[in-house]
Amino acid sequence: MLYSLATYLTQFHSGFNLFQYLTFRTILGVLTALIISLVVGPWMIRYLSKYNIGQSVRDDGPETHFSKAGTPTMGGALILVAIIISTLLWSDLTSRFVWIVLFVTAGFGIIGWVDDYKKIVFGNSKGLASRYKYLWQSVVGLTAAFILFRTAELPHETQLIVPFVKSLVFDLGWMYVVLAYFVIVGSSNAVNLTDGLDGLAILPTVLVGGALGVFAYVTGNTNFAGYLGIPYIPGVGEMVVFSGALVGAGLGFLWFNTYPAQVFMGDVGALALGAALGVIAVIVRQELVLFIMGGIFVVETVSVILQVVSYKLTGRRIFRMAPLHHHYELKGWPEPRIIVRFWIITVILVLIGLASLKIR
Repeated sequence: MLYSLATYLTQFHSGFNLFQYLTFRTILGVLTALIISLVVGPWMIRYLSKYNIGQSVRDDGPETHFSKAGTPTMGGALILVAIIISTLLWSDLTSRFVWIVLFVTAGFGIIGWVDDYKKIVFGNSKGLASRYKYLWQSVVGLTAAFILFRTAELPHETQLIVPFVKSLVFDLGWMYVVLAYFVIVGSSNAVNLTDGLDGLAILPTVLVGGALGVFAYVTGNTNFAGYLGIPYIPGVGEMVVFSGALVGAGLGFLWFNTYPAQVFMGDVGALALGAALGVIAVIVRQELVLFIMGGIFVVETVSVILQVVSYKLTGRRIFRMAPLHHHYELKGWPEPRIIVRFWIITVILVLIGLASLKIR
């Protein structure tokens, strides 16, 4: 909105040309989302506490979590509001990519909100039935994947790029829709599974989201794309503004979500943020790099799968409890130690992912 206004005002004063620069608008996006989170955060926590919108804790979970029962949840709604407002203010709204990523983020946010609502109103920590949750996730994910496929203007918009190997590219055809669907839905649920400790999921999400913003910037810039040997996709640069908004909103939320948490993001935040990472990776054609940078999310998800398969086939559990962070809790690791170590691992993985830009 403000970007369009600034574009109009350039005919009256050349200073408004500054808003044409993606880097400047990204900085504004980060600051706008950050300020919204920090300013609205305290009010939101008081509101959630007043109406007893608190966290339900699993009876079979670690005993250290029992004290967290009643902590305000659904704080992820604040993250989404900050991201959406900031993106609408500072991005080019003529870009189809902006509307697709907003659709996915809002869609998964609504699914998460319904899930949280059922947990709070009915006091059931399981929330929305899995079959309905996956059904609506599939509807939103497949819709976004199909739109991206049908609106693709260049062949490499639907190709699979293998990181670190410049010449290894696969034409996907209709399989692009399948891949995009699994990346979006899979990323959403992976972040949701990771969101089990104070601040554990939000900082890795911020780090991965910021790194994907770097990929978006170079992919949408013909000079950088040509120099780095990656496909140039017109209009993808606008994803930098969204990524910046995600970073700002996430850091603002972390201010209140850090250990010991004053508020939890809930499924409304975790499902939406995971889906946002997935759709950005699909748009910038870096699904495999997302797999690397989001290694913590991947490991957490795999731990759950292995635990379920092992128990059903052999009656034995591989981990003391899944997802993996609960396993370390039951081993006696203090919660802050688990959180910070997972953060450090994510920093390393993000740097490896960014290295793929140059090592090709």
